[in-house]
Amino acid sequence: MVIIIFFIGHWFLSLFFQTFFLHRYASHKMFTTNKFFEGTFYLLTFICQGSSFLNPRAYAIMHREHHAYSDTEKDPHSPHFFRDVFQMMVYTAKSYRMHEKRLKDPEERFKGNIPEWRTVDYIGSSMVSRIAFGVLYVAFYVVFATQWWMYLLIPVHFLMGPIHGAIVNWCGHKYGYANFDNGDKSKNTTPFDFLMLGELFQNNHHKRPNRANFGAKWFEIDPVYPVMKVMHWMHIIRLRKAYL
Repeated sequence: MVIIIFFIGHWFLSLFFQTFFLHRYASHKMFTTNKFFEGTFYLLTFICQGSSFLNPRAYAIMHREHHAYSDTEKDPHSPHFFRDVFQMMVYTAKSYRMHEKRLKDPEERFKGNIPEWRTVDYIGSSMVSRIAFGVLYVAFYVVFATQWWMYLLIPVHFLMGPIHGAIVNWCGHKYGYANFDNGDKSKNTTPFDFLMLGELFQNNHHKRPNRANFGAKWFEIDPVYPVMKVMHWMHIIRLRKAYL
C-alpha cells in the first residue's frame, strides 16, 4: 500500500507542476505571480519531477512551437509523423535538448516572458541530480516494496515528465472527439480527464490556448482550474481576467 500511495503521489505531483507551472505559466502566462511564489513553484517543480525535471525555458519554447505549427512537419511532437510513440519521444527529447543546451536559436516570437533560474536548471538537468533521485526511488522501493511486480513501476518514476508529455501529445492528437475545428488534429481524448489533470482536453486548449480552464462543455471538468481559482482568491496567483 505504501508503494501504491508513493507512486500515485509522484504521478500527480509531477503532473500538477508540469501542467500548472511549465504549461499554464511558463508557456502561456495564464496567470501572474510574484517572485517569491514563482521561485517556490520553480523549486517544487524540480523536487516533484525529480529525475525527469524539465527545464522551463526549453519546455516553454518547444510548447510555443507546438502551438504555432500544430500537426505540421515543424511541430516538435505531432504523433502523425512517427510510426509509434517511442519514435516521437526520441525526437521530442532531441528537440528539447537543443533548447535546453541553447544549441538552437528559436524564432523571436517564441522567446521572452519565461521564468528562468539558472542554478536550479543546472542542478536539475545534471546527471548527478538525476542519478541521485533515481537512487532515492530505488531505495524507497527496497524498503517498502512487498511484491516483486512493484519494482516494475520504478522506470516510470525515472521518466515521469516525458511519459506525461508522451501521453498528452500522442493521445491528445490522435484519439477522441473535437468540439472545434482548429485546422489541426487535436482531440479531447476523454470527456473526463482526472488522470492527466485536464491535459487531454487538447482540442479545447488549441482553440483557446490562453484560457486557464481546459474544459469547454459542462461535463468537461479540468481539475486544475478550481485549484487555480482558489490560489487566485488567496492572492497567490492572479489569473488573467480575460481568461477566468
